[in-house]
Amino acid sequence: MPVDGAPKSDAPRTDIPQTDASPSPRGRTRLILFVLCAAQFMIALDFSVLNVALPELGSGLGMNQAALQWAVTAFALPSGGFLLLFGRMGDLYGRRRLFLSGLVLFGAASLLATFAWDPASFLAGRALQGVGAAAIVPTAMSLLTTTFPEGPQRDRALGISGTLLSLGFTVGMVAGGILTDLFGWRSTMGLLALFSLVVLPLAPTVLTESRQAERPRLDVPGALTVTGGLLSLIYALSTAADRGFGGMDVQVTLVLAVLLLVAFVVVESRTADPLVSLRILRRPTVTWGNIGGLVTFSMMSTVVFVMTLYLQEVLDLTAFQTGLVFGVQGTAAAVSGGFVPKVIGRFGAPRTLVGGLLLQGLFVAALLGAGRAGWSVWLVVVAISLACVCHLTAIISYGLTVTSGLPSEEQGLATGLVTSTQQVGITIGIPLLGVLATTASDRLAGVRTVLAIDAAIVVATAVLAAVGLHTARRA
Repeated sequence: MPVDGAPKSDAPRTDIPQTDASPSPRGRTRLILFVLCAAQFMIALDFSVLNVALPELGSGLGMNQAALQWAVTAFALPSGGFLLLFGRMGDLYGRRRLFLSGLVLFGAASLLATFAWDPASFLAGRALQGVGAAAIVPTAMSLLTTTFPEGPQRDRALGISGTLLSLGFTVGMVAGGILTDLFGWRSTMGLLALFSLVVLPLAPTVLTESRQAERPRLDVPGALTVTGGLLSLIYALSTAADRGFGGMDVQVTLVLAVLLLVAFVVVESRTADPLVSLRILRRPTVTWGNIGGLVTFSMMSTVVFVMTLYLQEVLDLTAFQTGLVFGVQGTAAAVSGGFVPKVIGRFGAPRTLVGGLLLQGLFVAALLGAGRAGWSVWLVVVAISLACVCHLTAIISYGLTVTSGLPSEEQGLATGLVTSTQQVGITIGIPLLGVLATTASDRLAGVRTVLAIDAAIVVATAVLAAVGLHTARRA
């Protein structure tokens, strides 16, 4: 049994010398938490830090609008498409090994993107960043859940992790603008390289290896179909966000995604060592936890997108003032991260997930009161900050809902599902709903339409999840 939250491992801990100079078990778990959370913060930062810099990037490297879309898509495709595969590979071949490999690749790719000399070298760096992120995120989560036992310790650890995940996305939006104005677009990629150089030297000294005791064969057909399906889905949604769903490439890749994901389910139902056990997917906590995660990520990313349009195009705020509004939102999320684990400890992760979704939807609905008057900015600051606190509550509790009660050998798979849900959620919301705001003749009316649909989806999901999870508990 671990003492003071010492790491649990399926393999002998032979990679760390046992000397008098070694940190105490409590000190080691704190260092582990720092390393894993810093790595996830770095990846969250990468999702948004480049957005503001895209116009300067385009002029600096001679990239047209179509190529600039690939500056985002080149990262999103591998970072989402390979999550399940790498999560399972971590289970089979070593989570620490894959995590460290991902850090090395991400750092090297960030340096390549920083010093890119043409569009091809930059996009190559972004794609390799995505591959590194796909290795880091699920292994970091599974190392965290296998290090901290279920209960208050894991709740606190996931609370910190979820807070930094949410904060990283917001900090990226603000930092991207400041760095681009002061030092140019290359500084946004340089910041990510700097983060990896801080985390990488410490990680090997504190992380112990963790893998399944028995190693079944990797389910290659399952890996190919699910990875191809996710890559097709993310490509279609990312492209639709920029050009809409009318393009032939979007329609073809959407159909291909459906076919490949259906084929994946068929393969998994017939193989002896599936990549994703359908038995796990039948667990109500896994099903409803991931549905809740998908909705909270997709709907909150949509809110951030349309409120950025509203603040700048309806209220005529500058980009810096808009960044300050979202800075308040990020601060609220950071502060709330301290009490969310206590709420989960009091009510349990499933109930907290339902409550977080319900309140997120209600505070998004409150944004419908914002109009053209100047005072509306204060309503936005309060409502979007409270919605973000509830969003963070849902993020932390959905991760706990999905991973709780699973054995160590299935943690990588479960966290792969969690992070895949996160990636698809971030990708799907804006193309599905954001287009209603961007194409409306009246910007305020378009924003209100999106907010109303967004709030209704989140509230409906909360109600359905409450029924589904309650029925499962009584069964």
